[in-house]
Amino acid sequence: MPQDLRPMPLQNRVDPYGRLQAVEARGAFMGNRGILHNAEKHVIAAWRSPRWITCALDFKGRRREVFAPHRYSELFFLDEATSLAAGHRPCAECRRNRFKEFCAAWAAGNADHGVSQRLSADTIDRVLHLERVRHGGGKKTYQAVLSTLPAGSIVEHEERAYLVWAGKLRPWNFAGYGPAVSVSPATEVTVVTPKSIVQAIRAGFVPQVHESAGR
Repeated sequence: MPQDLRPMPLQNRVDPYGRLQAVEARGAFMGNRGILHNAEKHVIAAWRSPRWITCALDFKGRRREVFAPHRYSELFFLDEATSLAAGHRPCAECRRNRFKEFCAAWAAGNADHGVSQRLSADTIDRVLHLERVRHGGGKKTYQAVLSTLPAGSIVEHEERAYLVWAGKLRPWNFAGYGPAVSVSPATEVTVVTPKSIVQAIRAGFVPQVHESAGR
């Protein structure tokens, strides 16, 4: 099909800041924040529910029309590290084992929240919603020294998003990661991944990352 006749991509590709963009690249995971689109398939809300989840692209052979009327809006992520940075956590249905791993690491890394190993999704979702959305809208972030952050975190440095991986920073984009750049471990960066998720990663949860991160 000629490029100018291709249908325009829907505004449902998620960047690390949780923003929805209309780009061709789909990514490795699907997600959900409620019904965000109207009858014309235009996005009219950034979120409708505090339950932001990351789902498998294929589950029990289910097939859906993307942005169908009165159905949740399908979102897509480059990889799990991106979905976590945006503030999503693994789905408890289609990614049950991964959800259990996440809960165990989240509880181990977030004792300051008074959580236990018998952790509910609602508890995680309440904490995450406070960590990812600023009052009035926009992504909530925080500052940290680069050397204190575990691999799999996503940070902002000099106005660009990077994946922390193998001791270096890899520039993020919707198609994958660019060549690694060296930054002093003592550099203060803006952390895009919510703090409780960073602590879960530090406690042993290893995010799946796009293959380009290893090149």
